[in-house]
Amino acid sequence: MASYLYRNSPVPTSEKKFTFSTWLKMSDASTSADNGIVEWYKSSSERYQILIDSATRQLRLYAVESGAVKATIYSNMVFRDTNAWYHIVIHSDTTQSSSSDAFKLWINGSAQTFSSYTWSYNQNVNVNVFDGSGTKLNLGTRGEAYATWLNGYLADTYYIDGSLIAYTEFGETDSTTGEWKPNTQPTISSFGNAGVHLKYENSGTIGLDSSGNTNNFTASGTVTQTEDCPSDVFATLNPLHKGTMLTGFTFANGNNTFTAGSTNFPFTCSTIASSSGKYYAEFKTTANANQIGIGISAGVASAYIGHNQYDYAYYGLNGNIITNQTSNTTYGTGLSTNDILGVAMDLDNNKLYFSVNGSWQNSANPSSGTGGFSITAPSSTTTGVYHFALGDEASSTPSVQCNFGNGFFGTTQISSEGTNASGNGKFEYDVPNGFTALSTKGLNL
Repeated sequence: MASYLYRNSPVPTSEKKFTFSTWLKMSDASTSADNGIVEWYKSSSERYQILIDSATRQLRLYAVESGAVKATIYSNMVFRDTNAWYHIVIHSDTTQSSSSDAFKLWINGSAQTFSSYTWSYNQNVNVNVFDGSGTKLNLGTRGEAYATWLNGYLADTYYIDGSLIAYTEFGETDSTTGEWKPNTQPTISSFGNAGVHLKYENSGTIGLDSSGNTNNFTASGTVTQTEDCPSDVFATLNPLHKGTMLTGFTFANGNNTFTAGSTNFPFTCSTIASSSGKYYAEFKTTANANQIGIGISAGVASAYIGHNQYDYAYYGLNGNIITNQTSNTTYGTGLSTNDILGVAMDLDNNKLYFSVNGSWQNSANPSSGTGGFSITAPSSTTTGVYHFALGDEASSTPSVQCNFGNGFFGTTQISSEGTNASGNGKFEYDVPNGFTALSTKGLNL
């Protein structure tokens, strides 16, 4: 999707050195297109780009000056995990006496080595593209001329003009979990004239600079702010986990939109699963709603959701619940285009509930535990957990937009936010008491 942030770059404090820090969550683990992270761009002859390479999934620096390639660097690390947030810190510095020290990279607090490293800028040279003369600073693209954009998210992004800031200022190891986490209050004495900071919190305007420089960005296309962030990772659909009929369907909008092709029975699960707790999600049926199945699964690859004994699917054709391939239990009403199916998964009491446009089917009440459909306990399944799941139930091309708590269907924000006592996630309709979004924070509530 052609969506990114851009601004015209002012004359910088330095054309020799900078620090760049951001958190990155990938949505595309395929080799279909480069995923641009940041670039300084004048033209195809003057550019400095940092991206995830489409062919190798490695982080790549590609710099061109006066039409000549000046730097091509590939990380050894490969970026394939579509559920994780990666913390990236980069130092670029032509003042270094050794070219091998001119570009340094840290991922999640670990210094990185490189599979390929070519740097031919002279020591102390000013890099032309940083001079502020016609330069655009772009986030989430590798250049409009190349029609490749980031399929994913960026959060808590810093560009420090003229200074090398230690990676430990932007992140730290959690003393309890041992995981790398954001430091939201780094010590930065100066951002430099061209420096910027885009906070990861959801309050505020898209592209608002918090550095004090007022170097605000403009959105090209539809750029959305989500609840998903390094400190609370939300479930999405998982492009690495597909059923046996794995051709003919696509993911979009941060892996939150599913569109089937002509192949029968594609199937996919959420990136996060659980063995206990109560979770809620919403699914908007935007095409061929009568041919979709939506529910939960233990995660075993299936020909369609409901094919296995640990799959439970609400069938859009008639509102029946399908499980174990042949079981077809009358439960609710069928689905029409733009209906929103709510799914409440109670793994403490082994019950499943479905609502259509806010109305709980089978006269159910998840808050009190009445009218739910009984499911096998997670501990008795083959995997010990349940995911949210969906798939094509027939030879058609259904499309579904998922809201796992980010507050969007596709790129459209929910029209009226329902209540949610957990405070975790934003949904169109009221979240039943005791339920929450399926996210890393939700797993621990």
